[in-house]
Amino acid sequence: MVIKVYIASSSGSTSIKKQQQDVMGFLAANKIEFEECDIAANEANRKWMRENVPEESRPTTGNPLPPQIFNESQYCGNYEAFFDAREDNAVYAFLGLTAPPGSKEAEALAKKAQQ
Repeated sequence: MVIKVYIASSSGSTSIKKQQQDVMGFLAANKIEFEECDIAANEANRKWMRENVPEESRPTTGNPLPPQIFNESQYCGNYEAFFDAREDNAVYAFLGLTAPPGSKEAEALAKKAQQ
């Protein structure tokens, strides 16, 4: 399974650039394999991302903006959902992955199982 992060390499928005760097930096720092899919340089990536973000996760007007995160073709969420999962030590669950032993998320799950 490959985590795919849909980004825009030539975004004029500083906020979008920071969010993209935040997601990819976190994944790289935690040695979570991911593929960067550029929607600015590749029309097929843009079309696929826009078609596969679920209706309930789309903005009320316009198209979904990067970064958008998928596990293969399974939608995980946008930056806000990723940020919330990170704050809750639940990124692996958010990504549909098993938390590695010793991670904060694995420890939290073990504590819940003991209760």
